[in-house]
Parts: sequence; C-alpha cells; structure tokens
Amino acid sequence: MKIVNDANCGWLKQLPKRKNINVLKENLKCDYLIIGAGFTGLSAARQLAKIKKNKKVIIIDAQLAGEGASSRNSGYLVDTTLNDGFTSIKDYQDYIKKVKIYEKGVLSVKKFIEEYQVECEWNESGKYFASSQIEDEKKLKDFSKLLSKINYKNEIFYQKELKKKIGTEFYKVALYTHGGILINPAKLVRSMITALPQNVNLFENSTLIKWKKKNRKIYANIDSYEIVSDKIFFCTNGFLKSLGLKKRYNFPLTLTASMTRQLTKKEFETIGKPKEWGVLPVRPMGATVRMTKDQKILIRNTVENKNPNFMNGSELVKNSKYHKIGLKKRFPSLPENIITDTWSGVVCRSGNGSQIFEKIDEDIYVAGCYNGSGIGVGTLFGEQIALMALNQQTDVIKIIEDRKKPNWLPPQPFLNIGINSRLFYERFKAYSEI
Repeated sequence: MKIVNDANCGWLKQLPKRKNINVLKENLKCDYLIIGAGFTGLSAARQLAKIKKNKKVIIIDAQLAGEGASSRNSGYLVDTTLNDGFTSIKDYQDYIKKVKIYEKGVLSVKKFIEEYQVECEWNESGKYFASSQIEDEKKLKDFSKLLSKINYKNEIFYQKELKKKIGTEFYKVALYTHGGILINPAKLVRSMITALPQNVNLFENSTLIKWKKKNRKIYANIDSYEIVSDKIFFCTNGFLKSLGLKKRYNFPLTLTASMTRQLTKKEFETIGKPKEWGVLPVRPMGATVRMTKDQKILIRNTVENKNPNFMNGSELVKNSKYHKIGLKKRFPSLPENIITDTWSGVVCRSGNGSQIFEKIDEDIYVAGCYNGSGIGVGTLFGEQIALMALNQQTDVIKIIEDRKKPNWLPPQPFLNIGINSRLFYERFKAYSEI
C-alpha cells in the first residue's frame, strides 16, 4: 500500500528537507531486514548494526523515514498514563509493571540523545492530567494515591493555580506528575536517521508487497524487487494489521492535530507568559494540548476509526474547526485564525492497552502497538527486539515479557461496531473537554 503524507505537519515543517533519499531499485541480500523506519525500526537497526558490525542491515519504509506517526505525535515522552484501566490501588501490581516499561523507555531515549548530542527541545517539564469538570477530582485523587504508592511524585492543582501555570482558567482541576518529558518528535527521529551506522542501508518510498519464509530465508517483495534476508523485523506499529500481523490483537486509529503560529509577544503576555507545558485529558476523548518551546500551541481532539492512511484536505479542514473551537474555549484572548498547520497520524491500539513484543519464530520478530506512548516505548522495544534476535536475554526483556499481553479482539464487523460505539460514547462523555 502506497502512503502519501499530508504535507502540513507542524513539526516536520520546522526541519529542512532531507536530501539523498534512496529508493530500492535492485534485488539485494542482507542479514537483517527491518520493515518500518520509525522509532522502533531505526532503534532496532542501530542496535543490530552496532553489535554486528560485519553484518548488513536493511530498513525499508513505504514513505519517508520517520515521517509517519513518529513525527506526527504530540511530543510527549510518556512516563505515566491515566486512561488505560489502571486508576486504583487494587491495580497496583499491573500498573507498576507498565510504569517500569515507560521508565525504561525514557532512559533509552535519554541515553540516545546524550550519546549522540541530540537537540530535540528536551524539556523535563512534567505534565498535567486536567479536566474542566470538578467532578473528575475523585478520579484524579484515586490516581494520585496509586502514583504515591509507587513513589511517583505528583500534585493536585485547581483553577486559580492552573491559570498561573498554563495560561488558561478553562481547567478546574488537574493532577501534575513531575516525570514526563516534552520534546520535538520530528527532531528526535531525524537524529535517529543521522545516527544510523554505515552497515545500515535505508530505502524509502519502497513498499513491502508480500513476503514469505522458505528454508530459513526470508523473501520480501519490495515493489518490483526482492530482498532476501536471514531475519525480518516488523516495526510498523499502526500498519501491523494491514500487513496481516497480529490481526486479532491490534487496531489502528487516526488522530488529527493542529498547531498555531508562534504567539506574538503581546499574545504571549495576555496568557501570562507560561513556561512550556503539556496537558493530557482526564476523559479519554478530550483534547491533548501543549505549549511548545517556541510559544506555539498544539491541540489534538479528534480520533477516528478508519483505514491507516492519512487524511485528505477536506477532512483536515473539517477537523481543524474542532481544534479552533477547543483553542477558543481555553484561550479566548487569542485570534481565531491562529492555526497554521493541521495533520493526521496513526496510532496502534490493543484492547487492554498492552504492547506487542514477540518472536513469531526463530527468524521473524514483531514490535509495536504502543497505545499512544511510542516515543519511549517504541525506542526501547526496537533496541530490545534486536537484542532478543541476537539471543541476548536482558533484564529489560524480562520486564517487557512480564507485562500483560494484548487480549483477543472479535472479528469484523463486530470489532468495528465495538470500536465505533466506544468512540461515540467516550466523545459524548468528553464533549466539554474538546
């Protein structure tokens, strides 16, 4: 399936266009073949190539490397999550397993940026889980107790304090977590491309058509050409299902985000000149909102069940109207025409919020389904799936394998009916938060 990006990703527009894009134009052989050049695929390639310097690694991507979900998210390096079913003390054991994976993911990214001296607007700002409805205070207090039990520093703030911190009195209550990092995701993934070792060949705009395993070799048809490999790694996240992988355990959702132009000095002053901040919704379908390092505002409040592809212009215009409404609710002093970029991206979900990390057989590996936490977890899983393929059993792999596995999903059309019903219900509940 050929994929064409919508061009107005606010993160990507800040970067210079890459040169020397390689498209596969010949039959090749390699030791390791990686499908997908996002956080997971790039991390796996770097790990394999660094350890096996005499081996040949090939990455292919159906679009430009890193310009799928990796560059199109909100830029949260997630350390804790609220809306994944774990909100009370009784969920303590399951939640701490999940947090351990998040923590390892944060450390994995931090190690990378320190080793390669990466500038990605790293900001250890923490984040807010916020609501405009005071009735959500109980949910946040329950969550606070859970976080405190695992020694995770957190605080509850109310409207007056929130106005000072984030520049809006829209929110009545919020739980602030001291961990959590804000970054520019496009800058981070671009640096991962630059950091690829010399024994890695990256081919872009090159689409996997079909593949098979025969006699301990992987035969992959990429457009009109063939790559023969010893091992294959599927690192396509939201596109796993379209490749026929783990079809009963994951599903894609399409999200849309908008970003404003840089606020003028006067506009920035009218909202109190806040430091960079990030807000996640207490209600699952509410808006994700953040202030960037250069005083732009990002908002995302649309989630749709559709094929894992990017939206056309009319769809983006329609969704940008919701973003405009959301911004006006929060920042009524700002102009209505302040949004300059709107784009879509794909997230991969499981039924219970768990990830896919699996050796299908001796030569086939799959990692993905990050449920919106792909920057850290995706980077971590790429590194660790590579180590697994090299028969290196690490403590991190043990932590990953100790997690809950994705649960079984019903077949179509029942799955779509269930997803659409749930999205409708959650959107109705979160109407005030959009």
